[in-house]
Parts: sequence; structure tokens; C-alpha cells
Amino acid sequence: MARSPRSKVPFRRRRERKTDYRHRKNLLMSGQPRAVVRCSSRNTVVQFARFEAQGDVILAAANTKELTKLGWKRATSNTSAAYLAGYLAGTRAKKSSPKAVLDIGLRAPTRGSKVFAALKGMLDAGIDIPHDEAILPPEDRIKGAHMGEDVPKMFETVLAKIGKEGS
Repeated sequence: MARSPRSKVPFRRRRERKTDYRHRKNLLMSGQPRAVVRCSSRNTVVQFARFEAQGDVILAAANTKELTKLGWKRATSNTSAAYLAGYLAGTRAKKSSPKAVLDIGLRAPTRGSKVFAALKGMLDAGIDIPHDEAILPPEDRIKGAHMGEDVPKMFETVLAKIGKEGS
């Protein structure tokens, strides 16, 4: 990789394509907690993190795996599950941080994606996050109408259970 004394080796996490340090610095300079959304092929993780010198402190977190305990019987990798995870994390974080900035990491911002479904869930839970309304997925997509007739009813049931948990 580095062949001459003048070449500079990037940081390890940058080489592994895990961290964009310039973007992270800008998010940290805002002084607000970060609403971190990370999507894998099976799950979506939503965390509210605050920066400290020793390392980030997680204020609240939710994972789509938790939805199975609340009655979600479908896959945890879809838009509806991402919304519910965002809503669950938002209800947990409402007491500690009513404002945040969205951190989607190295993921490309695609209109209507799972990342922005999780953002919509956090917004509906009462967290103030700056955003553009055009980037959010449509309501019928969030409720899972495209997945079958039983999904919107299951969605509302899980949403009601999350609301009771947050109260």
C-alpha cells in the first residue's frame, strides 16, 4: 500500500469503508445527539448516541429483532419493520434527547429507503430531526399494504404495543 515515505496510509476504518471521518466530524460539531441508523440484509438497528471523549454513549436503542416479542411475524428486513424500530427507539429516547441529527453512515441516501422509514418512525415518536418531507416513504408502504392483507392490522397492533411500552 505505502511504497514511499511521502505516501499517506488512510486510517484503518476508512480503509475498511466503515467510517467517513469528515462526515462524522460535521455531525459531532452540531452538538446534538446522533440518531444512528444501520441496515443489514436481515435487521435494522436504531441508536441515539452522544459523543464523549472516551467514546460514544448510547442513550437509547432498538433493533428489529425486538419486534418479534411484540407480535411482528413477518421479516425484520423490510420497510415496515424499520419504521417500527425507529418508533420504538424514538419512544425510548424521548425523555433523554428530544432533538437529534440523522446519521446514516456510508449508506447512499435513497428516497423511500429503510433508513428513511426508520427516520419517519422517530419523527412520529416525537423526536425533532431536521429532514425533507420528500425523502420519506409513502404511508401505505410503511404500513405494509404491499406485503399482504394481514400486515397492516399486525402493524397497527405492534404500534399500539410500542405506544403502551413508551407510556
